[in-house]
Amino acid sequence: MVNLGALKAPRTVIYCYPMTGVPGKPLPPNWDSIPGARGCTPQTCGFRDHHSELTVLGAEVFGLSTQTTAYQQEMVQRLHVPFEILSDAEFRFCDALRLPTFEAEGLRLLKRLTLIVRNGIIETVFYPVFPPDESADQVIRWLRHAGQPKPA
Repeated sequence: MVNLGALKAPRTVIYCYPMTGVPGKPLPPNWDSIPGARGCTPQTCGFRDHHSELTVLGAEVFGLSTQTTAYQQEMVQRLHVPFEILSDAEFRFCDALRLPTFEAEGLRLLKRLTLIVRNGIIETVFYPVFPPDESADQVIRWLRHAGQPKPA
């Protein structure tokens, strides 16, 4: 359990994505033709690969999807993800913020977006996120130029 309202980092990056695949298990039919569906693993790998740079810029990173914690743990281990991937399987976060969703094969899934939170307030939103493998780069550019914390 993570209380997103109690985080101490200057900024929190929460990238939301529909679902990651599991090797050997097929994705829903026509997954690649659903706008914004494809690219969850490359997006996660981008945040993984840039994690130290994001940390230096004062950001704590979380991934978030509506998949179960067990499902996500497999991906975290397989991809060596150095940050928490959060499960919103009950849609509490999603519904509280009225985040956009879509349906595929009877599953309600989050549309891809990235939130940057500062002091418990959403400071900026990247939506839509495209291409997903450049999402971490977009966040880094924003943090460097528009989002540097001002001295107190």
